[in-house]
Amino acid sequence: MRKTKSIQPKGKQKFAFVVDGECEFWYIHMLKRNEKSINVDLKPEIPQKKKNYDQFKKVVELSADYDKVFWIIDFDVIKIETLKAKRGTKTALLEFKEYCDEINNSFENVVVIINNPCLEYWILLHFETTSKYYETCDGVTKQLKKYLPEYNKSQVFYTKQDNDIYLRLKPLLSKAITNAERLEKFDFHNPDSGMSEMQLFFNTEQIKKIIGTK
Repeated sequence: MRKTKSIQPKGKQKFAFVVDGECEFWYIHMLKRNEKSINVDLKPEIPQKKKNYDQFKKVVELSADYDKVFWIIDFDVIKIETLKAKRGTKTALLEFKEYCDEINNSFENVVVIINNPCLEYWILLHFETTSKYYETCDGVTKQLKKYLPEYNKSQVFYTKQDNDIYLRLKPLLSKAITNAERLEKFDFHNPDSGMSEMQLFFNTEQIKKIIGTK
């Protein structure tokens, strides 16, 4: 039987985010800071332990109390851990697939968002239409710096007052969503494809109608 939280039709809804990196955490905080009219409580959270299992446990825990839970994954981390796996042991990729299958079968209010290889791919889609696959996040960052030369993974860059990452990108948000929608969905059997699924959050009805995306 699928598990889902009983969502109240009125009042402020609550969305939770489980992320494995600080950049995603800062990005969501900046959205909260700038979009004060959103009638949704956005709670980004980084589990103390960042292993897939710990993140999955946190997602399940939050699903009981939040209207929606978004689990944002940088796939390059899973790929690196998979390559390091000892022969005969369960890989990070297989483990993550099992968690995704369980979520799809049992938790209607949980959305898994994969960025391959990382959040920087989503940022890059604000500036160019691309399906290029980058082996590492460094490769994406190098391309991204053609548009944001000073880009770096620091709290100072992401949260600078009146010039934070969300404010910089918002004028190009609709373009990023369109570019992301054109890409193939993530395929566990063929994971080497550049893509982002951040549009799954921005296309949520409560968010879309406030920030003016299509």
